[in-house]
Amino acid sequence: MRQTLSTDALLRDVVEADLPIFYEQQLDPVATSMAAFPARKRRTFLAHWKRILRDENVIKKTILYEGQVAGNIVSFEQSGDPMIGYWLGQPYWGKGLATRALTAFLQDVKVRPLYAYVAKHNAASIRVLQKCGFTIHGMAWELAETPGEAVEEYIMKLDENTPGAP
Repeated sequence: MRQTLSTDALLRDVVEADLPIFYEQQLDPVATSMAAFPARKRRTFLAHWKRILRDENVIKKTILYEGQVAGNIVSFEQSGDPMIGYWLGQPYWGKGLATRALTAFLQDVKVRPLYAYVAKHNAASIRVLQKCGFTIHGMAWELAETPGEAVEEYIMKLDENTPGAP
């Protein structure tokens, strides 16, 4: 299924041919630093995504921009909570694409409340979530790759009573 975001962008179902592009996008050291999420090795990354593709409970979409795979957006359950996550390749940053993709995605993902984790230092992603009606709900700390270090994250929440929520 395809969902038009604008004349130059759309969401469509993820296909296996997208995975090598997603893999390359998640290798970007600037993106992994911003997201505070380490790049995975190829085999681990592809195994993870193949599990996602088989899981009918996960809603997964590819973000296309001018016909190119720009990233992905997913909704899944983690520890009993409905979550969303997205990744956009660096060449597609600063175009409003993440906000448009998340706005469209939230039209199909009706469950509320809905949560997202975002690194406290990732101002761009925090702003995308806020534009789509998410508010800061709490704090969490994720272990970093470096032993003894942790990444501070905001727990963002979208509920049915959030002003401006889609």
